[in-house]
Amino acid sequence: MIDAKLLRENPDVVRASLTKRGESTDLVDQVLAADGERRSSIAAFESLRAEQKGLGKQVAQAKGDERTALLERTKALAAEVKATEAAATEAETRFDELAGKLPNLVSEEAPVGGEKDFTVLEEIGKPRDFEAEGFQPRDHLELGELLGAIDMERGAKVSGARFYFLKGVGALLQLGMLQLAIAQAVENGFTPMITPTLVKPEVMGGTGYLNAHDDVYRLEEPELYLVGTSEVPLAGYHMDEIIDVSHGPVRYAGWSSCYRREAGSYGKDTRGIIRVHQFDKVEMFSYCSLEDAAAEHQRLLGWEKEMLDKMELAYRVIDTATGDLGASAYRKFDCEAWVPTQGAYRELTSTSNCTDFQARRLNIRHRDADGKPRPVATLNGTLATTRWLVAILETHQQADGSVRVPAALRPYVGGREVLEPVAG
Repeated sequence: MIDAKLLRENPDVVRASLTKRGESTDLVDQVLAADGERRSSIAAFESLRAEQKGLGKQVAQAKGDERTALLERTKALAAEVKATEAAATEAETRFDELAGKLPNLVSEEAPVGGEKDFTVLEEIGKPRDFEAEGFQPRDHLELGELLGAIDMERGAKVSGARFYFLKGVGALLQLGMLQLAIAQAVENGFTPMITPTLVKPEVMGGTGYLNAHDDVYRLEEPELYLVGTSEVPLAGYHMDEIIDVSHGPVRYAGWSSCYRREAGSYGKDTRGIIRVHQFDKVEMFSYCSLEDAAAEHQRLLGWEKEMLDKMELAYRVIDTATGDLGASAYRKFDCEAWVPTQGAYRELTSTSNCTDFQARRLNIRHRDADGKPRPVATLNGTLATTRWLVAILETHQQADGSVRVPAALRPYVGGREVLEPVAG
Protein backbone atom coordinates (compact mmCIF):
# COMPACT_ATOMS: atom_id res chain seq x y z
CA MET A 1 0.00 0.00 0.00
CA ILE A 2 1.27 3.43 -0.90
CA ASP A 3 1.88 5.90 1.93
CA ALA A 4 -1.35 7.94 2.30
CA LYS A 5 0.64 11.07 3.18
CA LEU A 6 2.66 10.75 -0.02
CA LEU A 7 -0.53 10.31 -2.00
CA ARG A 8 -2.08 13.44 -0.49
CA GLU A 9 0.98 15.64 -0.79
CA ASN A 10 2.40 14.35 -4.08
CA PRO A 11 -0.42 12.77 -6.11
CA ASP A 12 1.39 13.56 -9.37
CA VAL A 13 4.18 11.19 -8.34
CA VAL A 14 1.64 8.39 -8.08
CA ARG A 15 0.01 9.41 -11.36
CA ALA A 16 3.39 9.40 -13.12
CA SER A 17 4.14 5.93 -11.75
CA LEU A 18 0.79 4.58 -12.97
CA THR A 19 1.42 6.10 -16.40
CA LYS A 20 4.77 4.32 -16.58
CA ARG A 21 2.99 1.08 -15.77
CA GLY A 22 0.59 1.76 -18.62
CA GLU A 23 -2.39 2.10 -16.28
CA SER A 24 -5.12 4.71 -15.89
CA THR A 25 -4.61 7.47 -13.32
CA ASP A 26 -8.34 7.77 -12.52
CA LEU A 27 -7.91 5.67 -9.40
CA VAL A 28 -5.72 8.36 -7.83
CA ASP A 29 -8.62 10.84 -7.77
CA GLN A 30 -10.94 8.18 -6.37
CA VAL A 31 -8.50 7.36 -3.58
CA LEU A 32 -7.93 11.04 -2.79
CA ALA A 33 -11.70 11.63 -2.55
CA ALA A 34 -12.08 8.59 -0.31
CA ASP A 35 -9.19 9.79 1.84
CA GLY A 36 -10.84 13.20 2.26
CA GLU A 37 -14.13 11.59 3.24
CA ARG A 38 -12.33 9.25 5.62
CA ARG A 39 -10.46 12.07 7.35
CA SER A 40 -13.54 14.27 7.72
CA SER A 41 -15.60 11.35 9.02
CA ILE A 42 -12.96 10.52 11.60
CA ALA A 43 -12.72 14.17 12.63
CA ALA A 44 -16.51 14.39 13.07
CA PHE A 45 -16.55 11.23 15.15
CA GLU A 46 -13.65 12.35 17.34
CA SER A 47 -15.26 15.77 17.89
CA LEU A 48 -18.55 14.24 19.03
CA ARG A 49 -16.72 11.64 21.11
CA ALA A 50 -14.79 14.41 22.87
CA GLU A 51 -18.05 16.25 23.54
CA GLN A 52 -19.55 13.02 24.89
CA LYS A 53 -16.68 12.57 27.32
CA GLY A 54 -16.99 16.20 28.43
CA LEU A 55 -20.71 15.81 29.05
CA GLY A 56 -20.04 12.78 31.17
CA LYS A 57 -17.97 14.89 33.53
CA GLN A 58 -20.59 17.67 33.60
CA VAL A 59 -23.41 15.22 34.39
CA ALA A 60 -21.49 13.95 37.38
CA GLN A 61 -21.35 17.46 38.84
CA ALA A 62 -24.76 18.81 37.76
CA LYS A 63 -28.03 18.79 39.71
CA GLY A 64 -31.73 19.32 39.12
CA ASP A 65 -32.93 20.67 35.78
CA GLU A 66 -29.39 21.15 34.55
CA ARG A 67 -28.66 17.48 35.13
CA THR A 68 -31.87 16.46 33.36
CA ALA A 69 -31.01 18.60 30.33
CA LEU A 70 -27.49 17.22 30.22
CA LEU A 71 -28.78 13.65 30.42
CA GLU A 72 -31.13 14.31 27.49
CA ARG A 73 -28.27 15.77 25.47
CA THR A 74 -26.07 12.83 26.44
CA LYS A 75 -28.71 10.38 25.18
CA ALA A 76 -29.08 12.22 21.87
CA LEU A 77 -25.31 12.54 21.54
CA ALA A 78 -24.82 8.81 22.04
CA ALA A 79 -26.92 8.15 18.93
CA GLU A 80 -24.93 10.76 16.98
CA VAL A 81 -21.63 9.24 18.10
CA LYS A 82 -22.79 5.78 17.07
CA ALA A 83 -23.86 7.06 13.64
CA THR A 84 -20.65 9.01 13.00
CA GLU A 85 -18.56 6.08 14.17
CA ALA A 86 -20.33 3.83 11.66
CA ALA A 87 -19.80 6.44 8.93
CA ALA A 88 -16.11 6.71 9.81
CA THR A 89 -15.72 2.93 9.72
CA GLU A 90 -17.45 2.76 6.35
CA ALA A 91 -15.28 5.56 4.97
CA GLU A 92 -12.15 3.84 6.28
CA THR A 93 -13.19 0.58 4.61
CA ARG A 94 -13.89 2.39 1.34
CA PHE A 95 -10.50 4.09 1.43
CA ASP A 96 -8.69 0.82 2.20
CA GLU A 97 -10.44 -0.94 -0.68
CA LEU A 98 -9.53 1.74 -3.20
CA ALA A 99 -6.01 2.37 -1.91
CA GLY A 100 -5.41 -1.39 -1.94
CA LYS A 101 -5.91 -1.37 -5.72
CA LEU A 102 -3.01 1.03 -6.27
CA PRO A 103 0.20 -0.77 -7.27
CA ASN A 104 3.57 0.16 -5.85
CA LEU A 105 5.50 3.10 -7.22
CA VAL A 106 8.12 2.21 -9.83
CA SER A 107 11.81 2.98 -9.73
CA GLU A 108 13.10 5.93 -11.72
CA GLU A 109 15.86 3.59 -12.93
CA ALA A 110 13.52 0.95 -14.36
CA PRO A 111 13.06 1.07 -18.16
CA VAL A 112 9.66 2.40 -19.20
CA GLY A 113 7.44 0.27 -21.40
CA GLY A 114 5.84 -3.14 -21.77
CA GLU A 115 6.97 -6.74 -21.69
CA LYS A 116 9.44 -6.37 -24.55
CA ASP A 117 10.96 -3.09 -23.38
CA PHE A 118 13.36 -4.55 -20.82
CA THR A 119 17.02 -3.60 -20.68
CA VAL A 120 19.69 -6.31 -20.92
CA LEU A 121 22.18 -5.62 -18.13
CA GLU A 122 24.62 -8.44 -18.86
CA GLU A 123 25.04 -11.76 -20.64
CA ILE A 124 26.87 -14.64 -18.97
CA GLY A 125 28.16 -17.61 -20.95
CA LYS A 126 27.57 -18.46 -24.60
CA PRO A 127 24.73 -20.61 -25.95
CA ARG A 128 25.90 -23.90 -27.42
CA ASP A 129 26.12 -24.08 -31.22
CA PHE A 130 24.45 -27.43 -31.86
CA GLU A 131 24.69 -26.97 -35.62
CA ALA A 132 28.47 -26.74 -35.33
CA GLU A 133 28.42 -29.83 -33.12
CA GLY A 134 26.57 -31.70 -35.85
CA PHE A 135 23.23 -32.60 -34.29
CA GLN A 136 19.73 -31.26 -33.78
CA PRO A 137 18.95 -30.69 -30.08
CA ARG A 138 15.97 -32.45 -28.53
CA ASP A 139 13.58 -30.46 -26.35
CA HIS A 140 13.43 -31.02 -22.61
CA LEU A 141 10.31 -33.20 -22.73
CA GLU A 142 11.75 -35.61 -25.25
CA LEU A 143 14.97 -35.79 -23.23
CA GLY A 144 13.01 -36.22 -20.00
CA GLU A 145 11.09 -39.13 -21.50
CA LEU A 146 14.27 -40.75 -22.86
CA LEU A 147 15.85 -40.52 -19.41
CA GLY A 148 12.74 -41.76 -17.62
CA ALA A 149 12.74 -38.41 -15.78
CA ILE A 150 9.43 -36.77 -16.79
CA ASP A 151 6.03 -38.42 -17.28
CA MET A 152 3.44 -35.97 -18.57
CA GLU A 153 1.02 -38.62 -19.82
CA ARG A 154 0.44 -40.15 -16.41
CA GLY A 155 0.44 -36.72 -14.81
CA ALA A 156 -2.51 -35.80 -17.05
CA LYS A 157 -4.19 -39.14 -16.32
CA VAL A 158 -3.97 -38.56 -12.57
CA SER A 159 -4.48 -34.79 -12.26
CA GLY A 160 -5.29 -33.27 -15.67
CA ALA A 161 -3.50 -31.16 -18.25
CA ARG A 162 -0.16 -29.58 -17.29
CA PHE A 163 0.49 -31.88 -14.37
CA TYR A 164 3.39 -34.31 -14.43
CA PHE A 165 5.45 -36.81 -12.54
CA LEU A 166 9.15 -36.27 -12.00
CA LYS A 167 10.66 -39.69 -11.47
CA GLY A 168 14.04 -41.35 -11.21
CA VAL A 169 16.81 -38.97 -12.20
CA GLY A 170 14.24 -36.22 -12.80
CA ALA A 171 13.22 -36.30 -9.14
CA LEU A 172 16.85 -36.52 -8.05
CA LEU A 173 17.86 -33.54 -10.21
CA GLN A 174 15.09 -31.37 -8.77
CA LEU A 175 15.78 -32.40 -5.19
CA GLY A 176 19.48 -31.78 -5.81
CA MET A 177 18.84 -28.26 -7.12
CA LEU A 178 16.62 -27.39 -4.19
CA GLN A 179 19.00 -28.83 -1.61
CA LEU A 180 21.91 -27.00 -3.22
CA ALA A 181 19.89 -23.78 -3.12
CA ILE A 182 19.06 -24.22 0.55
CA ALA A 183 22.72 -24.96 1.36
CA GLN A 184 23.86 -21.82 -0.47
CA ALA A 185 21.20 -19.74 1.27
CA VAL A 186 22.22 -21.00 4.71
CA GLU A 187 25.86 -20.17 3.93
CA ASN A 188 24.75 -16.59 3.28
CA GLY A 189 22.78 -16.11 6.49
CA PHE A 190 19.30 -17.23 5.47
CA THR A 191 17.11 -19.23 7.82
CA PRO A 192 15.70 -22.24 5.93
CA MET A 193 11.92 -22.55 6.06
CA ILE A 194 9.41 -25.14 4.83
CA THR A 195 6.31 -23.00 4.50
CA PRO A 196 2.54 -23.53 4.42
CA THR A 197 1.10 -23.59 0.91
CA LEU A 198 -2.36 -22.44 2.01
CA VAL A 199 -2.75 -18.91 3.38
CA LYS A 200 -5.53 -16.65 4.63
CA PRO A 201 -7.05 -13.95 2.38
CA GLU A 202 -5.42 -11.13 4.36
CA VAL A 203 -1.97 -12.61 3.73
CA MET A 204 -2.54 -13.23 0.01
CA GLY A 205 -4.06 -9.76 -0.34
CA GLY A 206 -1.35 -8.18 1.78
CA THR A 207 1.35 -9.29 -0.63
CA GLY A 208 -0.51 -7.79 -3.60
CA TYR A 209 -1.41 -11.10 -5.26
CA LEU A 210 -5.20 -10.86 -5.21
CA ASN A 211 -5.96 -7.68 -7.13
CA ALA A 212 -3.40 -8.24 -9.87
CA HIS A 213 -3.45 -12.00 -10.48
CA ASP A 214 -6.16 -14.21 -11.98
CA ASP A 215 -4.15 -17.44 -11.73
CA VAL A 216 -4.60 -18.03 -8.00
CA TYR A 217 -6.34 -21.15 -6.70
CA ARG A 218 -8.98 -20.44 -4.02
CA LEU A 219 -10.63 -22.75 -1.51
CA GLU A 220 -14.08 -21.66 -0.41
CA GLU A 221 -14.58 -23.20 3.05
CA PRO A 222 -12.61 -22.13 4.92
CA GLU A 223 -11.50 -19.34 2.60
CA LEU A 224 -7.84 -20.04 1.88
CA TYR A 225 -5.55 -19.57 -1.10
CA LEU A 226 -2.93 -21.89 -2.58
CA VAL A 227 0.29 -19.91 -2.94
CA GLY A 228 2.18 -19.47 -6.20
CA THR A 229 5.39 -18.75 -4.32
CA SER A 230 6.62 -19.06 -0.74
CA GLU A 231 7.09 -15.29 -0.86
CA VAL A 232 3.48 -15.11 0.31
CA PRO A 233 3.71 -17.08 3.59
CA LEU A 234 7.16 -15.63 4.26
CA ALA A 235 5.76 -12.11 3.92
CA GLY A 236 2.94 -13.03 6.28
CA TYR A 237 5.31 -14.62 8.80
CA HIS A 238 5.93 -11.29 10.58
CA MET A 239 2.49 -9.74 9.93
CA ASP A 240 1.47 -7.28 12.68
CA GLU A 241 4.93 -7.37 14.25
CA ILE A 242 7.81 -5.00 14.92
CA ILE A 243 11.04 -6.74 13.95
CA ASP A 244 14.70 -5.85 14.43
CA VAL A 245 16.66 -5.06 11.27
CA SER A 246 19.17 -2.81 13.01
CA HIS A 247 21.91 -5.43 12.55
CA GLY A 248 21.11 -6.08 8.91
CA PRO A 249 18.43 -7.81 6.84
CA VAL A 250 16.36 -10.64 8.27
CA ARG A 251 16.52 -13.37 5.62
CA TYR A 252 14.52 -16.55 5.03
CA ALA A 253 14.80 -19.22 2.33
CA GLY A 254 11.43 -20.89 1.77
CA TRP A 255 11.03 -24.35 0.22
CA SER A 256 7.50 -25.05 -0.96
CA SER A 257 5.30 -26.51 -3.61
CA CYS A 258 3.66 -23.72 -5.62
CA TYR A 259 0.37 -23.62 -7.53
CA ARG A 260 -0.68 -21.45 -10.46
CA ARG A 261 -3.60 -21.72 -12.84
CA GLU A 262 -1.50 -20.38 -15.76
CA ALA A 263 -4.77 -19.58 -17.50
CA GLY A 264 -3.20 -17.27 -20.09
CA SER A 265 -0.28 -19.42 -21.30
CA TYR A 266 -0.35 -21.03 -24.72
CA GLY A 267 1.78 -22.41 -27.56
CA LYS A 268 5.18 -23.87 -26.77
CA ASP A 269 4.78 -22.99 -23.10
CA THR A 270 2.09 -25.65 -22.69
CA ARG A 271 4.45 -28.45 -23.77
CA GLY A 272 6.47 -30.04 -21.00
CA ILE A 273 7.17 -28.33 -17.69
CA ILE A 274 7.68 -24.69 -18.63
CA ARG A 275 4.24 -23.53 -17.46
CA VAL A 276 2.56 -26.02 -15.19
CA HIS A 277 0.01 -25.89 -12.40
CA GLN A 278 2.30 -27.23 -9.67
CA PHE A 279 6.04 -26.93 -9.15
CA ASP A 280 8.60 -26.72 -6.36
CA LYS A 281 10.76 -23.73 -5.56
CA VAL A 282 13.26 -22.28 -3.11
CA GLU A 283 12.58 -18.57 -2.65
CA MET A 284 14.75 -16.03 -0.87
CA PHE A 285 12.90 -13.44 1.19
CA SER A 286 14.42 -10.44 2.99
CA TYR A 287 13.17 -7.87 5.46
CA CYS A 288 15.37 -4.79 5.78
CA SER A 289 15.29 -1.02 6.21
CA LEU A 290 14.20 1.05 3.23
CA GLU A 291 17.67 2.58 3.13
CA ASP A 292 19.25 -0.86 2.61
CA ALA A 293 16.69 -2.19 0.11
CA ALA A 294 18.51 -1.31 -3.13
CA ALA A 295 21.75 -2.89 -1.90
CA GLU A 296 19.88 -5.99 -0.70
CA HIS A 297 18.26 -6.26 -4.12
CA GLN A 298 21.70 -6.45 -5.72
CA ARG A 299 22.76 -9.08 -3.19
CA LEU A 300 19.75 -11.26 -4.02
CA LEU A 301 20.54 -10.96 -7.72
CA GLY A 302 24.14 -11.98 -7.01
CA TRP A 303 23.01 -15.14 -5.21
CA GLU A 304 20.70 -16.04 -8.10
CA LYS A 305 23.59 -15.69 -10.53
CA GLU A 306 25.77 -17.83 -8.30
CA MET A 307 23.22 -20.66 -8.46
CA LEU A 308 22.82 -20.38 -12.23
CA ASP A 309 26.60 -20.50 -12.63
CA LYS A 310 26.58 -23.78 -10.69
CA MET A 311 24.11 -25.15 -13.25
CA GLU A 312 26.62 -24.15 -16.00
CA LEU A 313 24.01 -22.32 -18.04
CA ALA A 314 24.21 -19.47 -20.53
CA TYR A 315 21.93 -16.68 -19.30
CA ARG A 316 21.30 -12.98 -19.29
CA VAL A 317 20.13 -10.49 -16.67
CA ILE A 318 17.37 -8.06 -17.58
CA ASP A 319 15.93 -4.98 -15.90
CA THR A 320 12.19 -5.51 -16.26
CA ALA A 321 10.19 -2.68 -17.80
CA THR A 322 7.64 -0.78 -15.73
CA GLY A 323 4.63 -2.19 -17.58
CA ASP A 324 5.71 -5.75 -16.82
CA LEU A 325 6.22 -5.33 -13.08
CA GLY A 326 3.95 -7.06 -10.60
CA ALA A 327 1.72 -4.84 -8.48
CA SER A 328 4.04 -5.03 -5.47
CA ALA A 329 7.35 -4.59 -7.31
CA TYR A 330 9.21 -1.28 -7.35
CA ARG A 331 11.98 -2.79 -9.48
CA LYS A 332 12.60 -6.32 -10.78
CA PHE A 333 15.55 -8.15 -12.28
CA ASP A 334 15.09 -11.41 -14.16
CA CYS A 335 17.71 -14.00 -15.06
CA GLU A 336 16.81 -15.71 -18.32
CA ALA A 337 18.59 -18.88 -19.45
CA TRP A 338 19.08 -19.87 -23.08
CA VAL A 339 16.70 -22.67 -24.15
CA PRO A 340 18.24 -24.21 -27.30
CA THR A 341 15.11 -25.67 -28.91
CA GLN A 342 13.28 -22.36 -28.58
CA GLY A 343 16.26 -20.29 -29.70
CA ALA A 344 15.40 -17.83 -26.95
CA TYR A 345 16.13 -16.80 -23.40
CA ARG A 346 13.47 -17.83 -20.90
CA GLU A 347 12.99 -16.62 -17.33
CA LEU A 348 14.43 -18.84 -14.61
CA THR A 349 14.72 -16.39 -11.73
CA SER A 350 13.13 -13.16 -10.68
CA THR A 351 14.06 -10.82 -7.84
CA SER A 352 11.89 -7.89 -6.79
CA ASN A 353 12.36 -4.96 -4.47
CA CYS A 354 8.89 -4.29 -3.06
CA THR A 355 10.06 -1.39 -0.85
CA ASP A 356 7.49 -0.83 1.94
CA PHE A 357 4.46 -1.70 -0.19
CA GLN A 358 3.78 -5.15 1.28
CA ALA A 359 4.89 -4.16 4.78
CA ARG A 360 2.32 -1.36 4.97
CA ARG A 361 -0.45 -3.75 3.97
CA LEU A 362 0.73 -6.42 6.41
CA ASN A 363 1.68 -3.99 9.20
CA ILE A 364 5.32 -5.07 9.50
CA ARG A 365 7.59 -2.45 11.04
CA HIS A 366 10.97 -1.83 12.61
CA ARG A 367 12.23 0.93 14.87
CA ASP A 368 14.46 3.57 13.32
CA ALA A 369 17.44 5.20 15.04
CA ASP A 370 15.05 7.43 17.02
CA GLY A 371 12.94 4.47 18.15
CA LYS A 372 10.04 5.41 15.87
CA PRO A 373 8.18 2.51 14.20
CA ARG A 374 8.58 2.55 10.42
CA PRO A 375 7.55 0.07 7.71
CA VAL A 376 10.29 -2.33 6.63
CA ALA A 377 11.17 -3.11 3.02
CA THR A 378 10.51 -6.60 1.67
CA LEU A 379 12.39 -8.29 -1.17
CA ASN A 380 12.20 -11.68 -2.82
CA GLY A 381 14.19 -13.77 -5.27
CA THR A 382 14.08 -17.23 -6.85
CA LEU A 383 16.99 -19.51 -5.97
CA ALA A 384 15.89 -22.73 -7.72
CA THR A 385 12.69 -24.08 -9.25
CA THR A 386 11.33 -26.90 -11.38
CA ARG A 387 11.57 -24.90 -14.61
CA TRP A 388 15.35 -24.95 -14.34
CA LEU A 389 15.24 -28.57 -15.50
CA VAL A 390 14.21 -27.31 -18.94
CA ALA A 391 17.43 -25.36 -19.44
CA ILE A 392 19.62 -27.95 -17.71
CA LEU A 393 18.43 -30.88 -19.83
CA GLU A 394 18.52 -28.99 -23.12
CA THR A 395 21.83 -27.24 -22.51
CA HIS A 396 23.75 -30.32 -21.39
CA GLN A 397 22.32 -32.89 -23.80
CA GLN A 398 24.47 -35.05 -26.03
CA ALA A 399 23.82 -36.46 -29.49
CA ASP A 400 22.71 -39.89 -28.21
CA GLY A 401 20.06 -38.42 -25.91
CA SER A 402 22.17 -38.64 -22.78
CA VAL A 403 22.64 -35.56 -20.59
CA ARG A 404 25.82 -34.39 -18.89
CA VAL A 405 25.25 -33.49 -15.25
CA PRO A 406 26.59 -30.15 -13.99
CA ALA A 407 29.38 -30.84 -11.49
CA ALA A 408 27.48 -29.21 -8.62
CA LEU A 409 24.55 -31.63 -9.03
CA ARG A 410 26.53 -34.86 -9.40
CA PRO A 411 26.55 -35.69 -5.67
CA TYR A 412 22.74 -35.67 -5.77
CA VAL A 413 22.45 -38.20 -8.63
CA GLY A 414 24.76 -40.83 -7.21
CA GLY A 415 27.94 -39.23 -8.51
CA ARG A 416 26.98 -39.82 -12.16
CA GLU A 417 28.57 -37.48 -14.67
CA VAL A 418 26.15 -38.48 -17.45
CA LEU A 419 22.52 -39.53 -17.36
CA GLU A 420 21.85 -42.24 -19.91
CA PRO A 421 18.57 -43.00 -21.73
CA VAL A 422 16.62 -45.82 -20.15
CA ALA A 423 15.62 -48.96 -22.02
CA GLY A 424 12.08 -49.23 -23.33
